[in-house]
Amino acid sequence: MKIAIYPGSFDPITLGHMDIIRRAAACFDKVYVCVMVNAEKKNPMFTAEERLELIRKSVAGIPNVEAELWCGLLADYAVEKGSRVLVKGLRNATDFDQEYQMAAINKGLCADLETVFLSASAPYQHFSSTMIREMIRYRQPMEKYVPAPVAEELAKRR
Repeated sequence: MKIAIYPGSFDPITLGHMDIIRRAAACFDKVYVCVMVNAEKKNPMFTAEERLELIRKSVAGIPNVEAELWCGLLADYAVEKGSRVLVKGLRNATDFDQEYQMAAINKGLCADLETVFLSASAPYQHFSSTMIREMIRYRQPMEKYVPAPVAEELAKRR
């Protein structure tokens, strides 16, 4: 069984993330969306548990995808899940530079761990979770950027 892990902080999950998840799910038998706690992101919009629940609702229709929370090293999570593949989405060269570094670190931690890069589909290359959070602060409509469960949660919070 080919198992892949798609890690991220997903604060919040976007339609760009969903595109990568769907494409990875078409390539692998099982995809774990791993909600990571990023200590450098000081003021998350959603708690890790809220992000996990929003992702679970968003991927509910994709049978070979599960979401889990992990607070340790990604390489350790991969070993625990029996995965040798990390999936990373790339929007631009800046993303590549950062993710290439992380791929090297993960490879150093676990020699069998490979990172597969998926280029963002054209409609999703221009936005990020950071941009989404900024738009949310200014009460902009989110339906074009986030899955329905996230849009519904944001509507409740207004």
